[in-house]
Amino acid sequence: MFNREVLIMKKEILIFLLLLNNFFLFGQSNPHKPGYVIIANDTIITLAKVDSLAKLGYVRSIAKGVTEEERNKLFEQFGSRIGDKEFIIIVTLYSEAEKAQRQSAQPQQSVKPDTTANKNGYLVSINDTAKDFTVQMINGETIRLSDLKGKVVMLNFWATWCAPCLMEFYDFPSKIIAPFKNSNFLLLPVSRGERMELVKAKMKHLQKDGIGFNVGIDPTEEIWKRFAEGAIPKSFLIDKNGIVRYMSTGSNNANLDETVLMIKKLLKE
Repeated sequence: MFNREVLIMKKEILIFLLLLNNFFLFGQSNPHKPGYVIIANDTIITLAKVDSLAKLGYVRSIAKGVTEEERNKLFEQFGSRIGDKEFIIIVTLYSEAEKAQRQSAQPQQSVKPDTTANKNGYLVSINDTAKDFTVQMINGETIRLSDLKGKVVMLNFWATWCAPCLMEFYDFPSKIIAPFKNSNFLLLPVSRGERMELVKAKMKHLQKDGIGFNVGIDPTEEIWKRFAEGAIPKSFLIDKNGIVRYMSTGSNNANLDETVLMIKKLLKE
């Protein structure tokens, strides 16, 4: 399965650029961590260039991720600058004529405040008892959440096509797994809506970069729908008594640092 997230609204594009800029500023502490490659009009461009084009109204859409076939064609064109397909960003631009036509067709509108509820996609709240589930791990093991009482559990929802999820995986060995390996803590990554073979293949591919931890699968999204909806990655810290104590969405250093501090706190309780 291939999922390509396409951003077409101006607000979505600007938010994406802000998040991507955060990665470029803080995301390269791990030398094995892949970098994004941005392509527009068959040219590799910088984030600053995309930002400039967006502000001038030239950006039609931004697509995160390509198919394996598209990735291979780009590799033939650009060589080793092209990495894994999840980290390729395709920017589609308006021509001068299209841009002019679009601007002339748009009526002047006053900006209205966004009155929609601020939803992060969580279907549970802090201090809720975590809903029980059983998950199949790729090593053949089966884990039931209620059997983990006495441990702090980091439930992490991800997918093989999700670049921010994979970026987070590069930090887990040094920031999450190693510091807590001799404690009552378990990292439990669960792939959302994907087959066993696909997840196994992705984890095998990641082993070359030192990512070798066990993960589970949720092919029908039964587990996912008990906890959340919307964007991934999403993480939930569940304390020794099975209570949800912390939740986060997205992949960035601030989230991960907060998560580490909360794990330390929960282990002391």
